[in-house]
Amino acid sequence: MSSKTKIVVLHMKEIIYTVIFAVLAIVLILLLIFMFRPGHYSGSNDKKIYTPGIYTSDITLNNTALEVEVTVDETHINSIRFTNLNDSITTMYPFIEPAIEDIAEQVYKKQSLENIQYSSDTPYTSQLIVQAIENALKKAETTK
Repeated sequence: MSSKTKIVVLHMKEIIYTVIFAVLAIVLILLLIFMFRPGHYSGSNDKKIYTPGIYTSDITLNNTALEVEVTVDETHINSIRFTNLNDSITTMYPFIEPAIEDIAEQVYKKQSLENIQYSSDTPYTSQLIVQAIENALKKAETTK
């Protein structure tokens, strides 16, 4: 019998490197498949909600018209502020600026007018401000 026995010597370091590179290659292939599969949109999943621009709505306080200005882009509410707030209004209604700042902060976080918490100091003024913001956002909504 002339069988020749072959002895293969593998170093453990070579086996470990081979396994690591094989795993990395599989992960890379899976990543490429998921990234470039058909029907996959690579951008954000936000749909166009608003027509970008600056929209206004009026509030009347003591025969003085205030404009609430809402700035939006295609998917987000970017800014909410009063445009013609003068000293006489802030003197007569000292809580109006903190009320709009509080509401604006909540709207920025939620990007919605749903479940807005009104300040206990100015619940009615806050409701007027939210209604004005809602009217401005209705002007900004896209037509589908």
